[in-house]
Amino acid sequence: MSVLQPVRGTHDLLAEESRRHRRVEDVAFETARRYGFGEIITPIFEFTEVFSRTLGETSDVVTKEMYTFTDRSGDSITLRPEGTAGVARAFISGGLSQHLPLKLFYRGPMFRHERPQKGRLRQFHQVGVELLGVDGPQADVEVIGLGAQVLVALGLKDKVRLELNTLGDAESRAAYREALVRYLSGHRNELSKESLERLERNPLRVLDSKDEGDKAVVADAPLLTEYLNELSRNFFEHVRAGLDSIGVPAEISPRLVRGLDYYCHTAFEFTTTALGAQGTVLAGGRYDGLISQMGGPSTAGIGWAAGVERLSMLLDETPPADRPLAIIPMGADVGALPLAQRLRQAGFAVELGYSGNLKKRLNRANKLNARAALILGEDELSRQAVAVRDLDTGEQEEIPLVALEDRLARFR
Repeated sequence: MSVLQPVRGTHDLLAEESRRHRRVEDVAFETARRYGFGEIITPIFEFTEVFSRTLGETSDVVTKEMYTFTDRSGDSITLRPEGTAGVARAFISGGLSQHLPLKLFYRGPMFRHERPQKGRLRQFHQVGVELLGVDGPQADVEVIGLGAQVLVALGLKDKVRLELNTLGDAESRAAYREALVRYLSGHRNELSKESLERLERNPLRVLDSKDEGDKAVVADAPLLTEYLNELSRNFFEHVRAGLDSIGVPAEISPRLVRGLDYYCHTAFEFTTTALGAQGTVLAGGRYDGLISQMGGPSTAGIGWAAGVERLSMLLDETPPADRPLAIIPMGADVGALPLAQRLRQAGFAVELGYSGNLKKRLNRANKLNARAALILGEDELSRQAVAVRDLDTGEQEEIPLVALEDRLARFR
């Protein structure tokens, strides 16, 4: 019988890696909380329409990457490939338009059938935020500032840079789209088959092509910033000024775009050169047309998502594991379990030494990096006391059980 293996593109998070992963999630949640964001937990699967309508019927995610299946009721169900669509669906189905503005934080696993590589898995994890109901540039500044602060809190400030662009409003994008189609149509013979298809359906997505021939064509394409109307220019200037005012430097990246029509104005990415090809660690933008496209009320929105695996790989150090107290019962184990329960209820992390002589149990306590060993034998029990050995200094003292929690406080 062959040994069972994890599915390709999935990954077990054990020990140190799990702590790194948790560190990213906890820092993001705590930072978002300070900015006034509350947590929302949406299902990991939705009706397929939730994603096909929001990501675009012809997008790579929808046509190539989604995990879609028909359930026993005959409904088409999809494991979520990203978080924003589920939040938007919850906003609509939950009738939350009466509670605007809404500031929401999410975290959890996402699923895409991609070619696995460093920083790219088929089950991966994201943290993200959505700010709904604010159509002014101050929302963009706050959301980007929150993303920057998460990265600062993780110690990644010097490993990332913020790339920023504007997509303008609908009028500006329509003018740009016309110019872009005109330019690309003159280079049909140089475009890849995929980009020729995109040219017909969604020409802005040609700008995202990874094909070298396409990149050469795109290098001389007109820039969206050349087609901005006054409203769009003013909006972008307010975003830039706002970021300057809170000390978040940004580099203007004129080729940074979003291909779907509901995106507008601000687009941004925090990128790194430390992860090879998978350089984007946190990205987002404004999507004022998304919720109305899904059938809900016209609602402004802006948000970002960050890859937990990618951010955890950038951490300089693995967060240390808790240093427990190790209870080592000698002779009969009477009293060990009640004592462990008592200390755990008092807030201590406690490990039990299950078997072996004193030396073996102490060795195990040291392997666990325990802070102290509580040696409990029949003699100690008869005196209603426990021998406590500081495993950092080697010092040992006997402490009455009635005073144990207070005397152990230094080991928390």
